[in-house]
Amino acid sequence: MESNISGPASIDEYIANFPAEVQKKLEDLRAVIKAAAPEAQEKIGYQMPTFTLKGNLVHFAAYKNHIGFYPTPSGIQAYREELSVYEGAKGSIRFPIDQPLPFELISKIVKFRVTENLQKAEIKMGKKK
Repeated sequence: MESNISGPASIDEYIANFPAEVQKKLEDLRAVIKAAAPEAQEKIGYQMPTFTLKGNLVHFAAYKNHIGFYPTPSGIQAYREELSVYEGAKGSIRFPIDQPLPFELISKIVKFRVTENLQKAEIKMGKKK
């Protein structure tokens, strides 16, 4: 039985659901991720914007008071000192919606995740030979 409840079909559709000032932040975040991971594919995963490259790379989502960024626990661990000024959990970071996003830091995290995913894929391919 199919559910009638469906989320956005694309990142454009997801972003369009927010007020203009939030849309701008989300579009800027998307552009930073694309620049840091130009080979990544976009999709909606877990009902939020997702970038994939040889597996999940990063996700993001807007909420009432913050923008959630989900670079996996390894992405957070690698930059834990720089991220210590933000609230978060094992695999997530909360950027306050009323403050500028730290695009340089986000770019570094995304590039770290790209390298990590490509290395994992290379190791996996090596084991298949």
